[in-house]
Amino acid sequence: MKQDSNRAHGSAGSWLSWLVSDDPPGRFLLNAIMLAILLALVFAPFLFPGTKALGVTSRICIFVILVASYDLMLGYTGIVSFAHTMFFGIGAYAVAIMLAKGWVGWGAVILGAAAGAAVSLVVATVIGLLSLRLRAIFFSMITLAIASFSQIVAEQWRDLTGGEDGLTFSVPAILKPSFRLFAHPVLGVTINGPVITYYITLAVALVLFLIMLRIVNSPLGKVLQAIRDNEFRVEAMGYQVVAYRTLVCVLSAIMASLAGVLMALVLGYNGPDATLSFSLMIDILLMVVIGGMGSLYGAVVGSIVVVVAQYYLQNLLGMISGAFIGMPFLAALFHPDRWLLWLGILFVLIVTFLPQGIVGRLRQRR
Repeated sequence: MKQDSNRAHGSAGSWLSWLVSDDPPGRFLLNAIMLAILLALVFAPFLFPGTKALGVTSRICIFVILVASYDLMLGYTGIVSFAHTMFFGIGAYAVAIMLAKGWVGWGAVILGAAAGAAVSLVVATVIGLLSLRLRAIFFSMITLAIASFSQIVAEQWRDLTGGEDGLTFSVPAILKPSFRLFAHPVLGVTINGPVITYYITLAVALVLFLIMLRIVNSPLGKVLQAIRDNEFRVEAMGYQVVAYRTLVCVLSAIMASLAGVLMALVLGYNGPDATLSFSLMIDILLMVVIGGMGSLYGAVVGSIVVVVAQYYLQNLLGMISGAFIGMPFLAALFHPDRWLLWLGILFVLIVTFLPQGIVGRLRQRR
């Protein structure tokens, strides 16, 4: 009986190890944090009711994929690109255009997602093959120029993209707010279109995250990390460094494109400011650094910290400012309009005292 119990325990452990690609979070505290985050996301509609909370958790799921896909390039391969939001926008626009131009239903969504991924693949391949032979700074400048060009195209090509106003479209019927899966609420929550949209977003994000975990822990991932550490030695060993860098750019672009598809479905709208803005690229960099480069789990923590700060830091500062109503200086310092200042201070503190990021520090902690 004891042997059967040990065998079952070992089987469960092997299954879990395979699921996370032999790369569990690490220390007990980090494992507990990741498990708590997963459970919170799974039960989010019941734990955090309300339209705003559902929108925030949906954005967290999307940004986890977007940030993790960027970390494939920056943290695991050492490639600094400023064109990541372009691929995010390509996926979002592909679905938005399909749904806004008369196509309806899941067929349009799947076709748009496939088209966005295909376009991202081609564009990333061309950029990689033509630019990755250059020094890192020149490649970064090229990607910045390409990202700016893509935003200008989206703003000017009104017939296709809707210009600066963007595209508003109708999502599949099951995702609309008027849809009800059950006649009565479940645990006090109405299972409507937005809730279903959230769970679809969570499921797709979880699958894509596990795929990326598998990639970074495969032989391909080991080569990418070796290129990051010493590309000259890797090239001397016979590996085509440009080919591997281009491959990781393509994989990262496809993941970002699929994240864009999810964003378009969640918003029911897409425009240049929603998926192509440079401020969004800055947010991605913040999330990578805060969470920790070179660890996909860092994308989870970084996304939560920044997204929650963007939506709730103003409310927190408003409460603090109200408590100091009799002290003008402190009340002004904690005014809700200064939330970007405090987010910047948080970023500076993390970079100064946790240069390896939150997850990197927790993995080193004994």
